[in-house]
Amino acid sequence: MIQTAAKERELFRSPVHSTIRIDELNLLERSVPKLELLDSITHARLMLRPRGEPDPHFVQVVASEFAAAASCCPIVFTKQPQTGAFYTGVMFGLQPGDTLLADAASRGGFQPLALQRDGFFISEEKIVVDLDHPRISASEGEPLFDDAHMPSPGLRRVQRALGQVQTGLDQTERFIRTLMEFKLIEPMDVTLAFRDRKRIVLEGLYTVSLDAFRDLDDSAVLQLVRAGYAQLMYVMNASLHHIGRFASLRDAQIENVRV
Repeated sequence: MIQTAAKERELFRSPVHSTIRIDELNLLERSVPKLELLDSITHARLMLRPRGEPDPHFVQVVASEFAAAASCCPIVFTKQPQTGAFYTGVMFGLQPGDTLLADAASRGGFQPLALQRDGFFISEEKIVVDLDHPRISASEGEPLFDDAHMPSPGLRRVQRALGQVQTGLDQTERFIRTLMEFKLIEPMDVTLAFRDRKRIVLEGLYTVSLDAFRDLDDSAVLQLVRAGYAQLMYVMNASLHHIGRFASLRDAQIENVRV
């Protein structure tokens, strides 16, 4: 069971850039996580802390989150370094340690499922808790269970997020496979120049090719439309304008520091 949880953990992490390239996974990787199947008796006194640190600058998302995410941040593809498999994520900043949208309030309330369920995983339809995770405490936060050993509101939110993740991963993987089949994923070429003369090159990022989509025959386009994938493609493409907004936000931060 724990092996399954570890696999799910590998599939759905919060990745970070190495310098300016998105090719390293897991923002808060610990050497050996302490994973246990969540139990209302054994873990009756466990509590859930709020996230204490700023959110990472890049977080994996699933397709059902695209509409909400597109209102505040870019949605892109990148690859798992271990396997080369594509997955989708949102950018909250341009490089590690430089998160421009550091919390849900700065994103109009959008909080990725990956962060909502942080510290918990699914193993064969059961919940696994990482007892070493910073959100898990024996002394502070919201109890996971009430006096009747029933899930608290906080744990119910985690349960909902886990269910959406489980469903969303399958849907998103089908979306990506279909786009690869029609050769609709292309690398991005983004270089940003700032007032402090710094340049940031965003490498390892991919997006949808609307040009290739328009060149498809009618039957292929109809297949993508009926599956809902055409809409997801256009949402991803429209979200990219936030990269320019992020550059402006960073320039504004530089000017504020100078003042």
